[in-house]
Amino acid sequence: MKKIHIKRIYEPPKASDGKRILVDRLWPRGVAREEARIDAWIKDVAPSDALRRWFSHDPEKWREFRARYIAELKHNLAAVELQDIAAKSKTLTLLFAAKDNLRNNAKVLQEFLSGGAAAE
Repeated sequence: MKKIHIKRIYEPPKASDGKRILVDRLWPRGVAREEARIDAWIKDVAPSDALRRWFSHDPEKWREFRARYIAELKHNLAAVELQDIAAKSKTLTLLFAAKDNLRNNAKVLQEFLSGGAAAE
């Protein structure tokens, strides 16, 4: 069974991460590219700028953000690229910069890639 993890990019890389994909639109502050040890940066899979600004990491907006982001993903070519990478990888780690480990775009992508959010 394929494993899809999410992890803050500020945490140190581990061999168990497998393929490391940054899924934020903006490069994280204070992270050197060499230290990040990412395999790919798929910025276009991140929420649209308008959706990201609207959400602004407000926990009260989480459910609506999640629904809107899933709707965006269903029509996003970068999501297809990420699905292809996931299909070819035994272990995949989606990297994000947000401080909230429970409510962020990588969490939605993890569900989406696992099939849990695709039907909604």
